[in-house]
Amino acid sequence: MEHFFDPQSVVVIGASNTPLNLGSTICNMLKDYLHYNGNVYAVNSKGEAVNGYPGYSSVLELPQAPDLAIIIVAARHVPGIIQDCARKGIRSIVIESAGFSEGGEIGETMQREIDQVARQNGIRLLGPNCLGTLSTRDKFCCFYGVNPSLVEMNQIFESPGNISYIIQSGGVAVLAMESLYYDVVGVNKVVSIGNKCDVDEADLIEYFQNDETEVIGIYLENIADGRKLMQAARKSRKPVLVYKVGKTREGALAAMSHTAGMANNDRIFDAACRQSGIIRLQSIDELHSLPKMFTEMPLLAGKRVAAFTNSGAFGGISADLLVQAGLQMVRLTPQTQEKLKKVGQVFNIKNPVDIGPAPPQTYLDIFEILLSADEVDGLLPLLSVWQPFVIDCLLELMKICKRYEKPAAIYTPNAIAKSIAIRAKHRIPIFETTEQAVRALAVSQTYCASLLKRNFAGGRPPYGAGVKTDHRSTGEAMR
Repeated sequence: MEHFFDPQSVVVIGASNTPLNLGSTICNMLKDYLHYNGNVYAVNSKGEAVNGYPGYSSVLELPQAPDLAIIIVAARHVPGIIQDCARKGIRSIVIESAGFSEGGEIGETMQREIDQVARQNGIRLLGPNCLGTLSTRDKFCCFYGVNPSLVEMNQIFESPGNISYIIQSGGVAVLAMESLYYDVVGVNKVVSIGNKCDVDEADLIEYFQNDETEVIGIYLENIADGRKLMQAARKSRKPVLVYKVGKTREGALAAMSHTAGMANNDRIFDAACRQSGIIRLQSIDELHSLPKMFTEMPLLAGKRVAAFTNSGAFGGISADLLVQAGLQMVRLTPQTQEKLKKVGQVFNIKNPVDIGPAPPQTYLDIFEILLSADEVDGLLPLLSVWQPFVIDCLLELMKICKRYEKPAAIYTPNAIAKSIAIRAKHRIPIFETTEQAVRALAVSQTYCASLLKRNFAGGRPPYGAGVKTDHRSTGEAMR
């Protein structure tokens, strides 16, 4: 699997100097933007060099068997190229070409032929009908058609992160990466799996257990092997967040036409997520908005949440959202309320705690009182940044959360552009809406509870701990 993300040599089959050639964009990315150090070869009908990389008319003419072959030619040529790759000794191949099982009977026949050659020769295939792979730490990317000057790809590689994505759609992969430009977390690896005739989401969940990945985000249009996915998720020491299309009949049909897979029964998938510890996402935006709750904060070990606001309206808003999310507006004990009363300048010492204009120490005292209270599992601070010192208080809040091992899902009721700017400049994990913040708390608590069910006996489960459990029938039903 490592050759898909960190190959020491690459051949791009289909790269040429023809205008708008997609294979050439991969060569350009490797040479001009990533300054890739390995050997790169181009294969095309003319055997011409591409952007300084030597060209050949056949894979069989290459001076070596590269670690990775990237195929981006018309589908009808792919079966013969796979056979040439097998003869050459290439064992890792990305097929970015489309027109296989998603394209009808002829395409299905070609894909079966490809699969057979791969199995017979020990070749691992990624795709077909995919975008490829990206690894920020290894400075490698074989996405086609990407202009780094437009997509700001350089920024992704300059700030490697700890989120890895497994995406069935190339467009969703780019959306997730672009959205993280303005967040506190960054990308580790991204893989577009397309039709996943060989390498699938379960293989990659297993692979990501052994690198810098802290959170695994997945976008799926279909599941070919439900039992395999459940087993991989159960064993995962890292949160697995999945957004899957196909809740409606129309969505299922659209998914089938895109990546050649029937979307599975939605109720069965829901049950499988609960059994295996998968966090099922409610919207595509959650692929990039929720991971920071896992990378920047402790897990929420219980459902009792205290809200803290300097705008009374958001107290009522947060109460509704917390209850609707299955969490609890904690009843603060008389002892905790007495401590809050002594702080002064507190309009409401019950939950939600409400203050008006107050100095920094008031904020810090309230953070300390609430997070140290035995009856409080986590905090929902809804604090408008009306003075610069509020930012300093939020930075201190992050330290207090780690000290008490209790999370805070931070929302600043300001214009979204202002909140995003504060988040980017000060590296504070601010959510962009109250709904996002509450959802983050709910997801954190769900994941924490799933760890406890998966053989964590007693106490707070440590982040990233391995889990084991028995297999159940739902995985079989998803097949």
